[in-house]
Amino acid sequence: MAQLLDGAGKLGWVLLKSVIRFLFMLCNNCVAIPSYCLYLLLLQPLRIWDSPTFWYIEGVMFKWMLAMVSSWGWIAGYTVTEWGDDVRPISEEEAMVIVNHQSTGDVCTLMMCLQDKGMALQKMMWLMDHVFKYTNFGLVSLIHGDFFIRQGKAYRDKQLVYLKDHLEKYYHNRDRKWIVLFPEGGFLRKRRETSQLFAKKHSLPHLNHVTLPRLGATQVILKTLCAQQENGSVGSETGTLNKTGNKRKGLQWVVDVTIAYPKARPMDIQTWIFGYRPPTITHVHYRMYPIKEVPVEAEALTDWLYQRFVEKEELLNHFYAKGSFPPQDGQKEVASRPMILDPVWLCFVQSIAFASGYAWYSVLQYLYCCLF
Repeated sequence: MAQLLDGAGKLGWVLLKSVIRFLFMLCNNCVAIPSYCLYLLLLQPLRIWDSPTFWYIEGVMFKWMLAMVSSWGWIAGYTVTEWGDDVRPISEEEAMVIVNHQSTGDVCTLMMCLQDKGMALQKMMWLMDHVFKYTNFGLVSLIHGDFFIRQGKAYRDKQLVYLKDHLEKYYHNRDRKWIVLFPEGGFLRKRRETSQLFAKKHSLPHLNHVTLPRLGATQVILKTLCAQQENGSVGSETGTLNKTGNKRKGLQWVVDVTIAYPKARPMDIQTWIFGYRPPTITHVHYRMYPIKEVPVEAEALTDWLYQRFVEKEELLNHFYAKGSFPPQDGQKEVASRPMILDPVWLCFVQSIAFASGYAWYSVLQYLYCCLF
């Protein structure tokens, strides 16, 4: 009986905590998203007069929005430990980020672990499944200039054309530096069986923790954002001018990100919202490749991408067997570093959000009273 009462008490506390968290996040969205939109509406004259400054301000607010999402996981005890290369020194350079995709929580994890990577987040473009367009954050992503891609053979070719047009129209115009994509084209649990059948048919490696990546979006990004050389690799300058009138260097790096969850249990967005899972450390491994090492022609790029995901499989096999990623080449000992968010900073961002929400409510209420 005592155990039953104890279990009921714990369940009651989890439910109460989930309700409180949900109400807080509902309020958070209700004040932050409208404020973001209204600030940008107010700044439209600046967009015409000084577009780079407008998009810089938008990027700062976008990063703050992602910091709010990060805080939802942080206060529930969901933290990140980082392994491999330190990507902070290249946060001001242009990079393409390729990530394995297990669940909706992958996006939240990236929002958290990239908070301390300089200006990467505020100058980042995301490639996401089109369903994210219809979430609470969809409007913000649309304004920011992210690209929503539809999956499936019926849409594939047209989506790649749309992606190329989108990059040419928005990437340089809004001074983006990093672009994030999930080359697998879907969640692991949905694509694993199909990927394994394809691998068996074409004598490719059998993968359990990742799936074989798709080429399309990666190749479009490389061909659009890099200058192609005669040998099939990519060059160091695109010929596109930046806001100072100098040539942009174009993509300089590919950052290969591997996300691992304890016991191979991915976290989804519902977990971040309701916080019903005990405190959890998500592990993120980085490996950087100079863009000159990346081929752009279809066959060579396919082989290169497949090799990256075979390496991801090996990394995840090692992690799930031993609880850590293996040391990098040339290193005898493995080193990890906790990604730490400043609670004072998170409180500041949340305070700005709620203060802005109250201020805009007061302004709109005043205007309504004056007009009616």
